[in-house]
Amino acid sequence: MRYLIGLLRIVLFVLLLGFAVRNAETVTLRYYFGYEWQTSLVLVILLVFTLGVAIGILSCLGKISRQGRTIAAFRKKYPPLDQHG
Repeated sequence: MRYLIGLLRIVLFVLLLGFAVRNAETVTLRYYFGYEWQTSLVLVILLVFTLGVAIGILSCLGKISRQGRTIAAFRKKYPPLDQHG
């Protein structure tokens, strides 16, 4: 299984590297008030993807912390039974 995962990682890396090489054109991002940023298309795609992942993780943190508090309260109210008794 370890070899299959390693092979999958290599294939994914080669595919992403090919994508990056094929999309190396420079793009211009225009902001408000005349600001511009010229960079590679791959960098823009990577930045937007990373920003989306970060926003998704941050939006889940509230629910995860609430669940953690609920689990802690449940464990406090109902302690685990002794496995050997």
